[in-house]
Amino acid sequence: MPDIKHFDPDAALETVVRLFWRKGAASTGIQDVVTATGLNRSSLYATFGGKQELYRAALRRYLENRWQPAFRALAEDERGLPALTEFFTKLIETRCSGEYAQWGCMVANAQAVGENSDPEVRCILDQHHQQLRNALHATLLTAQAQGQLALGTDPGAAAELLALLAYGVNLRSRAGVDAQELGTAVTAAFDSIGVQAAT
Repeated sequence: MPDIKHFDPDAALETVVRLFWRKGAASTGIQDVVTATGLNRSSLYATFGGKQELYRAALRRYLENRWQPAFRALAEDERGLPALTEFFTKLIETRCSGEYAQWGCMVANAQAVGENSDPEVRCILDQHHQQLRNALHATLLTAQAQGQLALGTDPGAAAELLALLAYGVNLRSRAGVDAQELGTAVTAAFDSIGVQAAT
C-alpha cells in the first residue's frame, strides 16, 4: 500500500524557500526546517531528500516563481527604457520595504556566501544570471531600436553591467542601504553606459 502524505509538499517547500532565503543554507540546520514546517525529519527526508536536495529544490522554486515571470515581462515589454527603469525601481522597492525588506535575493545571497560549490546549485545560479542578462539585453535592444540609447552604447556589454548592478542592489539592500541611495547608484550606472533613466 503506497505511503500517503498528510501534508502539502508545495506549501512545505514554500516555507523552506522563505527560510533559506532569509537565513541562507549555511545558517539553516535541518532542525530549523523541521520547526518552520512543523514536519518531522522522516517526512522531510522521504519527500525531499537531505538538506542539500531540499536547498536545491528551494532555489529552483525561488527562481521559477519569483524571477522568471519578471524576466519574461521585462523581455517582452516594448517600451524600452521605461521598462528598464520600472524593473530597477520595483527591485529597489521590494528589497527595501515590505515583507521581504533586507532579505536580499536568494540567488545573490547564495553567490555572495559561497553556497555555489555544489555543481547543481552552480547551474541554477548560472541559469538565473543568463536569464537576467538576456532579459536586460532584449530590453536594451528594444530601446536601441527606438533611439533611446546614446550612440555607441553596446547593448550586450550594457546588459552585463546592469545584471551586475541588480546583484549589487540585492546585496547592498540586505546590508540596510536605503532606497534613495540605491536609486542614486542606479541612475549613475545608467548614465555611465549612455542610458538615460526614463521618468
